[in-house]
Amino acid sequence: MLDISNAVHLPDHEIELSAIRAQGAGGQNVNKVSSAVHLRFDIHASSLPAFYKERLLALRDQRITAEGVIVIKAQQYRTQEQNRADALQRLAELIRSVAKVEKARRPTKPTLGSKQRRLEGKSKRGAIKAGRGKVDY
Repeated sequence: MLDISNAVHLPDHEIELSAIRAQGAGGQNVNKVSSAVHLRFDIHASSLPAFYKERLLALRDQRITAEGVIVIKAQQYRTQEQNRADALQRLAELIRSVAKVEKARRPTKPTLGSKQRRLEGKSKRGAIKAGRGKVDY
């Protein structure tokens, strides 16, 4: 069981894990040992609350397919157990990320002092550039 929060848990049967061979430069081990892990999680068929499902499906992430399946490939570590733990952790972080509600941004206006400093800087720069011109005798 994967814990997302105090109230939300994912049962193991909803997460499909399969071992595959890792990519990259090989050696004696890489061509015969399936140490990478491919994780698939169907959002529609899961027991997640509707709030999580809607936010996940609205998320613009390359790991989420058009059918609503999260696909995570973990091949960072040398052992299958470490890659499995990494994949599950990344899935939990992705689901937790949609639970956070961003605070709405209130538009602000620049202060009078900042406007004056900006205009003074522009006029100083203009005077420097004007001083570079040709000298007329």
